[in-house]
Amino acid sequence: MYKTSAFCITAACLVLTAWSVGAEPAAPVTPVPAANDFPLSGIYMQNVPCKGNGKDDATLRVKISAQQIVSNIGVCTILDNKHDGGSYKLHVECKFPAGPMVGDLTFTPQPDNTVKFVDRDKTYNAVLHRCPQ
Repeated sequence: MYKTSAFCITAACLVLTAWSVGAEPAAPVTPVPAANDFPLSGIYMQNVPCKGNGKDDATLRVKISAQQIVSNIGVCTILDNKHDGGSYKLHVECKFPAGPMVGDLTFTPQPDNTVKFVDRDKTYNAVLHRCPQ
């Protein structure tokens, strides 16, 4: 019991000492949004409607969560997400077989439950069709 109390007191002293010499306190931790909190979360098919019967072409499947985008060409980690009017602008880091890439993607939800997707340079665009959950 004595060792635990001494450790706790020492740790508290170190924190107080750091603050007293001008160190900035740690920034508050922002919780990662739950998958259901991110409006783009879901499974989609690229440029074709989702059949939802297990017979969809796996090469056209895209899974989006609040943290990443997974498709047949690689995995992209979402570094930043900004809601801009009716669109979501995502800054991502992707891991592709040809190597890593950092870029910007724009997703625009449509009234017909699809999402228009385009990269920053407009070299690739697609219509993502949401699959039933």
